[in-house]
Amino acid sequence: MEAQMAINIIARFLSIVTTLYSLLCIVRVFLTWIPNQGTRSRNNWLARITDPYLDFFSRLSLFRAERLDFSPIAALAVLSVASITFATIATTGFVTLGFILSLLLQAAWSVVAFLLSFYAVCAVVRLIGYTARLGRLKPLWDILDVALNRVLYRINHFIYRRKAVTYLQGLVTGAVVLVVLRVAGGLLIKLLSSLLVSLPF
Repeated sequence: MEAQMAINIIARFLSIVTTLYSLLCIVRVFLTWIPNQGTRSRNNWLARITDPYLDFFSRLSLFRAERLDFSPIAALAVLSVASITFATIATTGFVTLGFILSLLLQAAWSVVAFLLSFYAVCAVVRLIGYTARLGRLKPLWDILDVALNRVLYRINHFIYRRKAVTYLQGLVTGAVVLVVLRVAGGLLIKLLSSLLVSLPF
């Protein structure tokens, strides 16, 4: 009984620590978006605490696309899984393997879902700009093209193989595929998560 209580206390403490650390990471990420804020001396303590963890994910090319870095999303997803796992142990005294696998699956999907949603929105916005011929927003279209080029190339190369397609056709195809993957993937992950949670072990 005492051992179980000790486990619950430790798990609750770890859940609080991981939640607080997640908040520090979020603050650190936001500070890097503000010019001259991420490197000021008063923020050095925050950088020393969070940068080693965030840098580990930023080194993974999987989460980088051209000038865009999505690694903080993956880093925060891992911390979220850890926090929920510790909180569940603190509340129930145990977790099943199926529950942990479900959390890991949902965390991985949250990163993928964000990327799919981000690229889908970019593609739709670019499509609107292209069809409406809003040339005065050319700097914005250039940024979106840089973000989308690699993704759209892979999608269109997979679908059309070596067949030549127009820019508009490639943009429409890419947007549709991204939206379908986001919706279908969400439904599939929801089903798989339910099956994993229902496992008896």
